[in-house]
Amino acid sequence: MSVRRVALLTAGGFAPCLSSAVGGLIERYTEIAPEVEIIAYEHGYWGLLQGKKTVIDDEVRAHAGLLHEFGGSPIGNSRVKLTNAADCVKRGLVEEGQNPLEVAAEQLKADGVDVLHTIGGDDTNTTAADLAAYLAEHDYGLTVVGLPKTIDNDVVPIRQSLGAWTAAEEAAKFGRNIIGEHRSGPRMLIIHEVMGRACGWLTAAAAKSYREDLATRTFLPGIGLTKERWDIHAVYVPESKIDLDAEAERLKAVMDEVGNVNIFLSEGAGVPEIIAEIEEAGGTVDRDPFGHVKLDTINPGQWFAKQFAERLGAEKVMVQKSGYYSRAAAANATDLRLIKSMTDYAVECALRGEPGVIGHDEEDGDRLKAIPFPRIAGHKPFDVTTPWYTEMIAEIGQA
Repeated sequence: MSVRRVALLTAGGFAPCLSSAVGGLIERYTEIAPEVEIIAYEHGYWGLLQGKKTVIDDEVRAHAGLLHEFGGSPIGNSRVKLTNAADCVKRGLVEEGQNPLEVAAEQLKADGVDVLHTIGGDDTNTTAADLAAYLAEHDYGLTVVGLPKTIDNDVVPIRQSLGAWTAAEEAAKFGRNIIGEHRSGPRMLIIHEVMGRACGWLTAAAAKSYREDLATRTFLPGIGLTKERWDIHAVYVPESKIDLDAEAERLKAVMDEVGNVNIFLSEGAGVPEIIAEIEEAGGTVDRDPFGHVKLDTINPGQWFAKQFAERLGAEKVMVQKSGYYSRAAAANATDLRLIKSMTDYAVECALRGEPGVIGHDEEDGDRLKAIPFPRIAGHKPFDVTTPWYTEMIAEIGQA
């Protein structure tokens, strides 16, 4: 396959890999196919629909390595679903009666794009799959090669999504400072709300990272500096049902003995119960263009605080969210190695015309490959029987 021009786009929520993945793709093309032109659509599918793009010039190509040092996305993100025509019309991205898939395809044709690299989660890549199918049906020979980005680490069937390791490490750092507030008042209830709409991996991994660091610290009980006060006392994820009465009783005992309670909470935990409570009261729940509940409008952390505060006899309650702190971080060393292997392989696949989402296929012995788009799905549940997780839950005394 002859590749003359490739296009890059990042989409969906941020993750600590986007800037580095963009840099890695530019570096690899410059290294092995410097004749290939590179453009980037601004703010993902938002820019593609409007033809807003940046041409990657020689200066950027020569210094693309700088992008590994930053978080966020230099080319911008947005949430746009190409099969949701009504939303695209509402936002002024297409005109009434236009098919967003057709508009996107025509823009790619007009820009002479041979390869489109999408960097995003399941929504981004399923949208890429819709676009790839449309292009194939209309005989436009364009190869779409995606990279899996999500801090939730919940893309089926990919073992490890880009940015998730870093997000867990950053959430743990955030948690250390929040839990440091436990002596700012007597009988403190601290809830650290971690991103994770339908998957608890990030919350669990953040708690694990936090407690691994805690194990390296030296404490001074004689002045009140105790491991018990700094430890995590509960971890709640969407995959496990929470017995609020039993947990309230257990945590009340912790509060009485230790003087404070620290909880790591996945933002998706308890959401069905919260939605039911809102709707039973006659309220409505806002959703995004992909149909996902807008979690910031229902505040799971505040809901759990309300359930526990009185029953634990908490005199002070603090709820803090680490999501935006974690997801815009620069990639750590572990993620940088994963990004390097995936971006290199993505370019190889692109140059030979092999479409799909790059990842280690859990259903094929964790082999790194271009996984066909139809196999990509989101909301892979976290396995709560994972040994390190069950051991951690047992250590903190949670049933």
